[in-house]
Amino acid sequence: MRRTTLAIALSVPVLLLGACGNSTSDRALSGGGIGAGVGLVGGALVGAPIEGALIGAAVGAGTGALTDKDDIDVGDPVWKD
Repeated sequence: MRRTTLAIALSVPVLLLGACGNSTSDRALSGGGIGAGVGLVGGALVGAPIEGALIGAAVGAGTGALTDKDDIDVGDPVWKD
């Protein structure tokens, strides 16, 4: 169990950095996926992984749908410098 939690916790930053989208639906889908993953980990820590994943997916998808490409600018990727 501890190894699984560690693997999930280490993969979250990769998902956060890899998720992007140029359209509203892309951002909603990637936000929902990221939110579900983070919610799953957070929910697992308190004993409610399914509820955490559902809440995280809803919040992430809503955030992705309500933002546009210019709202969040993380700059150019490192490989394009």
